[in-house]
Amino acid sequence: SEMCIRDRNKLMITKYRIITLRSSVLVTIKRSNRKTLGLEVKPTGEVLARVPVQLSDRDIKKFLDSHKKWIIEKCSLVKAREKHKSVTTFPPYDEFSRKERDEIKEKITQRVQYYSLKMDVTYNRVSVRNQKTRWGSCSSKGNLNFNYRLFYLPEELLDYVVVHELAHRRHMNHSKDFWQEVERYFPDYKECRKQLKEVELN
Repeated sequence: SEMCIRDRNKLMITKYRIITLRSSVLVTIKRSNRKTLGLEVKPTGEVLARVPVQLSDRDIKKFLDSHKKWIIEKCSLVKAREKHKSVTTFPPYDEFSRKERDEIKEKITQRVQYYSLKMDVTYNRVSVRNQKTRWGSCSSKGNLNFNYRLFYLPEELLDYVVVHELAHRRHMNHSKDFWQEVERYFPDYKECRKQLKEVELN
């Protein structure tokens, strides 16, 4: 009981809020007889930090602040996954007006322009189609095709497909070099790839 009182007097933190310009995330701190520090973002979006019992609050805060970027990125991916789970049907492409089709193409083209400059690659033409089996493709002439449904998915999934297709401008295959190119400009590509596989193309 003496130890409990001592711990209570210390008032060790059990929660810590990470704040950035765009968001804030509450981290739950779990102390145990472990020697290492661990971070976990649950599918529910809850963030857990597992830390050794003796670690000071100052060191815990320092550890969490140094992993701020990772925590925020993981949380936004979890949110995106939840969001797109609710998207079961996409509006039928043949019912769109010319203006709506232009709007979809404009958004996708903007991301292509942004990443082509960043990746220092060129492309020829951007087309948006009602594809039933794929999210995007790149021809040997540098023509890029994208699935209109990308417009309705979280932005990081659209960006991943754009980076994937532009990486084919350097490597027209799925070799180790190709995936390294994708990772260079989109480090979280594996998570996005996994999420896209879960979306049904209706």
